[in-house]
Amino acid sequence: MAASDRQAFPERVFSGVQPTGNLHLGNYLGAIKRFVQLQERFDCIYCVVDMHAITTWQDPKELAGQIREVTAAFIAAGIEPEKHIVFNQSQVAEHAELAWVFNCIARLGWLNRMTQFKEKAGKDRENASVGLYAYPTLMAADILAYKATHVPVGEDQKQHLELTRDIAQKFNNDYADSIRAHGHGDAFFPLTEPLIGGPAARVMSLRDGTKKMSKSDPSDYSRINLTDDADAVAQKIRKAKTDPEPLPSEEKGLESRPEADNLVGIYAALADVPKADVLRDHGGAQFSAFKGALVDLSVAKMGPIGSEMKRLTADPGHIDRILAEGADRARGMARETMAAVKDIVGFVRPR
Repeated sequence: MAASDRQAFPERVFSGVQPTGNLHLGNYLGAIKRFVQLQERFDCIYCVVDMHAITTWQDPKELAGQIREVTAAFIAAGIEPEKHIVFNQSQVAEHAELAWVFNCIARLGWLNRMTQFKEKAGKDRENASVGLYAYPTLMAADILAYKATHVPVGEDQKQHLELTRDIAQKFNNDYADSIRAHGHGDAFFPLTEPLIGGPAARVMSLRDGTKKMSKSDPSDYSRINLTDDADAVAQKIRKAKTDPEPLPSEEKGLESRPEADNLVGIYAALADVPKADVLRDHGGAQFSAFKGALVDLSVAKMGPIGSEMKRLTADPGHIDRILAEGADRARGMARETMAAVKDIVGFVRPR
């Protein structure tokens, strides 16, 4: 992003989580924990992206519960809906409206390069939904409806954010004269920047350190769910796959040891310290001892979040009120953006 763009747009964070069931430690360390930290530096908008969820079929009754569960996880982890915005995507129609404009801005070649579609569609891509293919343009609309300047993303979403920047740049270029004529300066949309990093931005399976921790893994022992009790957390960590060697004393020693690297990374992220500090304290230890320390830390950090999630989900009316209030605030911002886009594009808006 050019220096002039940074000056022109107030700093704002947007990000979202899909409500597709079984939130786990990877969701927390890779996304939600960072959302909480970013509240201290930015105005934040956090969205339960339910429209993205239905790019693959979802049971309607389960989806409703999962939307509330993600909202509960946000609040239980420390996101403050009074100071920031928490809402579910489907309640702000401007996301879909702006996505159509972006469908007409984005090029087929750009979407054909999206590796995540190829991975999710697999060999049967002819049966994949159009929504799954066009997912990145809706993601761009999610972000740019609020002119977000920063998005915390994992490596798997970085390519989609690059597409968001391409769409913003092309819109700004294609409509440059109209943007200036309507008093919006030299650029209407910011070139959103990724916020990537953290000691455990990518948490791997407890059963296979080469695969990402996933809610779709058939083995429940591959992940720590946010609602797992202390006994379940302890059992899963103690059964986590390791190798026979003791922990190294330096990070270089984790190379070619994916399971060891994963467990050290989880400890580092939960303790808010670099991996080097974990290895300084635990280097040379056998995994049986290190796993015991990791169990204690995990239960101390995750237990209160799981308990609060259960308390919140027991009162769905309270969660729905949080979502409704957030949607009202988000809608006001998105409507302003969409009204300006219609003017810029040349749509007639009878007054």
